[in-house]
Amino acid sequence: MFKRFARLRIAALLGGLLLASACTASNSAAPAPYTEGTEYVTLPAPAQRYSSDGKVEVVEIFSYGCIHCAHFAPIAEEMRKQLPAGVVFKLLPAAFNDQWVPFARAFYAAQKLGALDQTHLALFQAKFGDHYPISTLDELADFYATKGVDRAKFLSIASSDEVTAQIKRDMAFVQKWQIDGTPTIVVDGKYRSNTVKTLDQLAALTQWLAKRELNGK
Repeated sequence: MFKRFARLRIAALLGGLLLASACTASNSAAPAPYTEGTEYVTLPAPAQRYSSDGKVEVVEIFSYGCIHCAHFAPIAEEMRKQLPAGVVFKLLPAAFNDQWVPFARAFYAAQKLGALDQTHLALFQAKFGDHYPISTLDELADFYATKGVDRAKFLSIASSDEVTAQIKRDMAFVQKWQIDGTPTIVVDGKYRSNTVKTLDQLAALTQWLAKRELNGK
């Protein structure tokens, strides 16, 4: 069993940046399939939502540098497609250490350039499936260039003050949500995934929490 999928350090992130989770059921007596304090935890009030778009919010905290996130990515994609109307799925690229900052920068550059949908799973495949050396921002730029992304524009956006500020905002949420590993799911800023046995269970837990939250609104 694993509590999180990747134990990581948060220390020194900000300095480095300055240098560059009960569904309404027909049988109300049925036991909940997941236990508070085990598979998920309730975060301290008030809820700290990632956005204010009004929908129930599912956020996956991940990194392109995390092999467990690579294994979860296709499962998360199918989970996203099965989320009910009224639930929105978002990705937050964690920058727990200096090695993961370029991946967070790459995520936002790809998003701004409209290349995220076609490159998200492909980057995991290239790094962990095909074992290409993709770690630095230059190596990431080379990867995105093979997908038709303008290399110079990618590097400019990835290195921008705007992206640096976004990563700092993201890490403030990571700290509020008490996250120390990836992949982790946070639902509506209220519930965080905790101890799960498999990645499929993580997806099922996410569905349950999201539907419970949706039905409670």
